[in-house]
Amino acid sequence: MFESPVIAIVEDDEALREALSDLLQVLGLPCRTFDRAEAFLVALEHSPFGCLISDVRLPGISGLDLLQRLKQRGSTLPVIIVTSYADSSIRSRALEGGAYAYLTKPFADEALLRHLNSALRSNGRLGDANEQEDGPDG
Repeated sequence: MFESPVIAIVEDDEALREALSDLLQVLGLPCRTFDRAEAFLVALEHSPFGCLISDVRLPGISGLDLLQRLKQRGSTLPVIIVTSYADSSIRSRALEGGAYAYLTKPFADEALLRHLNSALRSNGRLGDANEQEDGPDG
């Protein structure tokens, strides 16, 4: 039996964190939420995840620094970066640093789900029945 991969959400905004969690759970995608990158890194030591959705601006370790740390560890976990700040230098840094996708808040649920499904496929962890075939972009 296929088990859906667990999606990690690192977001310090509680309302957005809960909204993302609710969206994924409605679609049958299990997720775990974290308000800080440090808590996610501890959980990653003991739990596999299918994809990470991380905000850029976080207390402590930023989303971009989290991405860099994962890449330095050799992680292949796809990372979708989300941010409220439309800054081309941050976008470039995220994508050049290995982010699977970069979304600016507010983003449409469909855009997130399209990137999430693509990321799960790229990681060999097909997550749901959504059959969109789009590849990564930013």
